[in-house]
Amino acid sequence: QVQLVESGGGLVQPEGSLRLSCAASGNIFKITTMAWYRQAPGKERELVATTRSSGSTSYADSVRGRFTLSRDNAKNTVYLQMNSLKPEDTAVYYCYAAVVTTANYRSLEVWGQGTLVTVSS
Repeated sequence: QVQLVESGGGLVQPEGSLRLSCAASGNIFKITTMAWYRQAPGKERELVATTRSSGSTSYADSVRGRFTLSRDNAKNTVYLQMNSLKPEDTAVYYCYAAVVTTANYRSLEVWGQGTLVTVSS
């Protein structure tokens, strides 16, 4: 089994900053992809940022230049630094990982439980 534990959400004023963390644990052989998604009330879940084992990182147009995704491979952890936050960034943020497990060396998709980010004055 593989688990993702998220932390760092909360209430912040517009133009403020937050950092989200997502730590993977369990029977991990290799993590190929880690990403953050978000889902605002009444909207579909959308991809925010992705980092791959190759080192490449990509961002949604709505967050590019404001959010930075980094990865600590030794800790199986990703961080999402969110700056210049806007009310429209309010959402539940979910961590995602594509993991090759030691159980059968097959890829497994794992989701975190979600952490709420509220941007409001």
